[in-house]
Amino acid sequence: MIEKKSKKNIKSKKKIIVFFIFIVVLCAFMFTGVSASVTLNLGDALSSSGASDSVNIILFLTVIALAPSILVLMTGFTRILIVLSFVRNALGLQQTPPNQVLIGLSLFLTVFLMSPIFVKINDNALQPYVKGDITQDQAITETMKPLREFMMAQMSPTDLKTFLSITNEPLPANYDDIKTEVLIPAFVINEIKRAFIIGFFIYIPFLIIDLVVASTLMSLGMMMLPPAMVSMPFKLILFMIVDGWGLIITTLMASFHSTG
Repeated sequence: MIEKKSKKNIKSKKKIIVFFIFIVVLCAFMFTGVSASVTLNLGDALSSSGASDSVNIILFLTVIALAPSILVLMTGFTRILIVLSFVRNALGLQQTPPNQVLIGLSLFLTVFLMSPIFVKINDNALQPYVKGDITQDQAITETMKPLREFMMAQMSPTDLKTFLSITNEPLPANYDDIKTEVLIPAFVINEIKRAFIIGFFIYIPFLIIDLVVASTLMSLGMMMLPPAMVSMPFKLILFMIVDGWGLIITTLMASFHSTG
């Protein structure tokens, strides 16, 4: 009972202190005459130059918000990240390298791969638009040209026909007539398919090691020992002897230069 009364007294004292601090702060604001005011001026925004600046700011923020989706869907980021994830799973490593490392490596490999395309976009679209030589529509068209060429170079006709059949559109005679909203999902599906094909060939040598280790342990009567625990050091040794990361990255970069 005494402990309960002491706890209640402590709580009541804390409430009194907090209330006292609140009163002191409120009185300080009242006596010093501090006031807050917010002024919203729409005069500049309603003018022609203000409206154009506001639209440019909104477009810039929209591009920043959509940048991750653009990076994932219109570049080689998807294929690179999926293949690196396959490598980690084939080695039997669940969280090594961590997801942050794989995503960061995939990001820098994507920048390395797409740097010529980014240079074209900067020279043909961004810089002329900043200087006022071309309009906004022309800048968007010039931005999409290198990206469409890259996606077309990786495109499989099968995936393209699939999405054209979904939209009930015939295959155009010229690839430039294909709509971007049809090209992007076909490109993403093609990237996932190629990443899975590369991942299949990555899994084969490690699967052989797992089978050999499992059969050896069974022949020795060590059925209670997990085969994955024994095979993991052998897979790591093999992967490091053949310079696995270098081979994987070289194969990935070479796969983008081969046409679909």
